[in-house]
Amino acid sequence: MDTLRSLRYFLVVAEELHFGRAADRLGIAQPPLSQRIRRLEADLDARLFDRGRHVELTEAGQILLAEARDLLARWDRATTLVAKAHRGETDALRAGVPPELPGRTLAAILTAFGEQCPGVRLDLQELSSAEQVRLLGDRQLDAGLLQHPIDVVGLELGAAVDTPLGVVLPRDSPLARRAELDLVDLAGQGLVIFPRATSPGLYDSLLRTCWEHGFRPSRIHHARNPEFVLGLVLAGQGIAFEPVARKEPGVVWRPLAEGSLSMRMSFAWPASSAHPQASRLASIAIRVLEGDGVSHVLPEPESGVRPWDAFYARS
Repeated sequence: MDTLRSLRYFLVVAEELHFGRAADRLGIAQPPLSQRIRRLEADLDARLFDRGRHVELTEAGQILLAEARDLLARWDRATTLVAKAHRGETDALRAGVPPELPGRTLAAILTAFGEQCPGVRLDLQELSSAEQVRLLGDRQLDAGLLQHPIDVVGLELGAAVDTPLGVVLPRDSPLARRAELDLVDLAGQGLVIFPRATSPGLYDSLLRTCWEHGFRPSRIHHARNPEFVLGLVLAGQGIAFEPVARKEPGVVWRPLAEGSLSMRMSFAWPASSAHPQASRLASIAIRVLEGDGVSHVLPEPESGVRPWDAFYARS
């Protein structure tokens, strides 16, 4: 633990760039502080400060400054989690889910997690994939249900589930008479889709697949709220892609030909100092998602293959 204390002392000196002020902040005399920093430099075999007229960080010191903050934050989180676990306590698990997640699926995940992890409060937040990635990086979320393809550098991924998408269209549309549709059948239709900023990878992939299979939307309307999507479809502004049928008399849901279009999701969590129940939530949620009768869990990707590579290769 002496090294961790030395790193804490180093951070204060690096912030103050003055040994006297740093010693005052730490509540110790200046000579012991200087000695500890010199021992740290000896251990690292690198000079961390230029001690001229003004104290300045060396290049090695700047590198250590960036790494030390993250290291100490992770250590503090680890000690807090260990202490709480020893007392039989566990932090609330903060998790993000996309706004499009059906209510019954959300309820099933909450119920299953509550039954299997009764001592952990699951705090679910409605967030886009882009928002979740940002908050996971800032450690303001412990886990997130992400829509692929998406860059997940610095995150661990649970198993992915692939869900076929169908078409929501007005009941009086001529296309409603068909039992199944191909993407090319939608030619001339408008499209109601989520804003690109919420999940750029999925947005681009869906549109690219539509174009490649003969459906170039005549116009595109953006909508996040499911009720707003429904309103635009009812008003004849376009069709929408959704995984399940709508319980609304004015619209119908028709499946697309097998393999035409799908949505892939998986839970992700920070690769370091993760919440101890993050992977458990991922396992529980994936079983719930797979239980809808149409979704299926994908095999683990090959080593070195990123999830968005696999997605595009399949598209």
